[in-house]
Amino acid sequence: MKFMLGLYDSGKYWDIGDMSYEVEANKYVIDEVWERYGSKYSSFGGWYISGEISRATKGAIESFRTMGHQCKEVSGGLPTFISPWIDGKKAVSAASSSLTKEQAVSVQQHEKEWDEIFDGIHEYVDACAFQDGHIDYDELDAFFTVNKKLADKYGMQCWTNAESFDRDMPIHFFPIKFDKLRLKLEAAKRCSYDKAITFEFSHFMSPQSAYLQAGNLYERYREYFGI
Repeated sequence: MKFMLGLYDSGKYWDIGDMSYEVEANKYVIDEVWERYGSKYSSFGGWYISGEISRATKGAIESFRTMGHQCKEVSGGLPTFISPWIDGKKAVSAASSSLTKEQAVSVQQHEKEWDEIFDGIHEYVDACAFQDGHIDYDELDAFFTVNKKLADKYGMQCWTNAESFDRDMPIHFFPIKFDKLRLKLEAAKRCSYDKAITFEFSHFMSPQSAYLQAGNLYERYREYFGI
């Protein structure tokens, strides 16, 4: 197995919308992690730059560039990836009682903003794994097509972060129904995505999860792919 290390997330960005603190803190985290583990284990396969954005957030481009550059510099060019979210109709706070919002980004505006972001970060970010749960199922192909087109334009890999929990339920969050997960994975396949990852296996798909539904979801997944 190859392990890709997620960088430190202080939580400050979520409160103040400024990523500069994350950059400053991760200067030391990146160096320490590489010295302790990265240079000693062949399983160390790269880096996850963990700051999550959805739109053209102030300072995001420079922050991703700075952290991505340092990760690559210390590790001899090991790959990096990010996992942003799409500011769609389901992009509501986990603490909110609402399941959707009225003001959602259009496909055209999403393309415009992420064209600018990819242009600024593609030298130091190798892959982008958009979270797939913030848009509706009939919007998957439109947004996924744009994501793949932009990734190809800038020589980046396009992954999907298939959320294995359900955003359509008033209780946050249960493991997702397999039919919904399948719809999202098949959309990524139609759009020729390079890879699928999930958030979050241990809670929502693992047979060892406290949720009984998680083990059943794992079995449906195995059946579908003939594992």
